[in-house]
Amino acid sequence: MEQDEIYRLLQQVERGEKTAAEALSDISLQPQMLVGNYADIDLHRGLRQGMPEVIYGAGKTAEQIAGIAAAMKARGIANIMITRLSQEKAGQLPQELELFYDPVPQIGIVNRRETEKKGKIAVVAAGTSDLPVAEEAAVTAELYGNRVERVYDVGVAGIHRLLHRLPAFEDANVLIAVAGMEGALVSVIGGLVACPVIGVPTSVGYGASFGGLAALLAMLNSCASGVSVVNIDNGFGAGVLASRINQQTAAVARERTGKE
Repeated sequence: MEQDEIYRLLQQVERGEKTAAEALSDISLQPQMLVGNYADIDLHRGLRQGMPEVIYGAGKTAEQIAGIAAAMKARGIANIMITRLSQEKAGQLPQELELFYDPVPQIGIVNRRETEKKGKIAVVAAGTSDLPVAEEAAVTAELYGNRVERVYDVGVAGIHRLLHRLPAFEDANVLIAVAGMEGALVSVIGGLVACPVIGVPTSVGYGASFGGLAALLAMLNSCASGVSVVNIDNGFGAGVLASRINQQTAAVARERTGKE
């Protein structure tokens, strides 16, 4: 049960549509749930953070992933995300899970439900080779209720491609910039926009890029203010961070509009 569901439940109690005892029976008071001898699900993650626990697919067997996802679905958890899920493992999951699978970011979603999209996050990728990481960030942000605009293949090797797309960033509350090679895109964007910028270095590049280390160090040393950086290829982490920034910004905007 997530924060929005708890809020709606409390509203029903306030209106007299449910008794306190009925509401209590609707809330799971057990914060963990064991699955076999390999997983202990954090059932209250959505209540604490507004996002349910995410299943990291790499390193888990298809049977383990299926067991965790099925247990979460049985407890009514929506939009169960499975990251770094290979196409091979996705094909081995049982049909009753009703898995939605996106092969580009290798993300699977179980018990998918549409969510209201609030605010705006812009996801910018330097090159087509960066799309798996960029899409991991974009799909994550969308799943958690954010409006996302994608701007791809605008690396600094052809900076004119970026400059004519700047109007797309004007109403963004936060921007995710994804780049490999030397990672210069983040510094360029950081000097052009007013919103926070999250840099995501990717492992794309030739030998001296050291699997993304060159881009990571370049982004960490960016001379542009208001830039933060996540780990190499961590599109998921960038999507979650951007979502939290955007949701808080959108909430403040709504509060100001209501007061006015």
